[in-house]
Amino acid sequence: MMKYSYFPGCSMDSTAVTYKKSFEYVADKIGLELFEIPDWNCCGSTAAHTKNEKMALALPARNIALSEEANPGLDIVTPCAACYSRLAYSTYAARNSEETRKEIEDIIEMNFKAEPEILNFLDLFSDPEVKEKCREKMVRSLKGLKVACYYGCLMSRPRKITGEENPENPMKMDAIIEMTGAETIEWDFKTECCGASHQVDAPKEARPLIEKIFRNAAANGADAIVTACPLCNMNLDMREEEINKLYSKKYNIPVFQFTELLAVAMGAGAEQSGIHKHFFPAFDRINEVIRANWEEEKKKAKEEAKKNPLADGPIVVGKAGK
Repeated sequence: MMKYSYFPGCSMDSTAVTYKKSFEYVADKIGLELFEIPDWNCCGSTAAHTKNEKMALALPARNIALSEEANPGLDIVTPCAACYSRLAYSTYAARNSEETRKEIEDIIEMNFKAEPEILNFLDLFSDPEVKEKCREKMVRSLKGLKVACYYGCLMSRPRKITGEENPENPMKMDAIIEMTGAETIEWDFKTECCGASHQVDAPKEARPLIEKIFRNAAANGADAIVTACPLCNMNLDMREEEINKLYSKKYNIPVFQFTELLAVAMGAGAEQSGIHKHFFPAFDRINEVIRANWEEEKKKAKEEAKKNPLADGPIVVGKAGK
């Protein structure tokens, strides 16, 4: 059953618009049913839990309680690493202390059972049924693209919250990306911090964190970095040009959300996948890979192509976004 309660979080209609576009394309392709939590509120992100512990638990708990009421029996999926972490923390706290659960109920003035499982998008696309549906819908190969999968801080840690077997070397995103034909590389910075919101309030200290990520990805042969977090993606994509100027580098590594690559492999165009909206140019490299694979397939087996037709060539013929 591919039905889930959906907590989009604050960024999907703003800084994570390419994440939203590509995810919605893939969800529609594979028949994923999502039921958005009505009247949801901000999870509190990092700001709440640094100021008030009870508020940090209550804010996400209200969303879980709303989901239990509106979408009973459904697990909750969310695209944002911070949202995932806060919802999961609240669930963990309530399940491990009846006193805490009741205290949260009193604060939010709602029934709160903490029953749904909290899933991030990597959890969702690691589900065997979802993965199989994705494979069935892929019409393009991204063979030839070398990808550094970047998980950031919160998708795999802390272990007691995420349940990740290897929080320092998670592999869920790697397995998802490899379905597209792209090659995932081994590198050292897949769970290192990108600086998060400190890229805004402490840029002098935070910018070197981004540079080290690009440096290690480049040193290990990455053509692209792939993320599963709105903030990680924005920090890397938005600031690559700045990093090149600050450190006199020539990094040329586009940064994708993993759903963008899934969407492209399923036949999405530039506008449908969102790759024409990046801060750092991402269109040309992905189109180059698709064109090369398409031409290779045409030469190899015209008859086979008739039985299992590929998408109509590159994302576009001409300018991006047309």
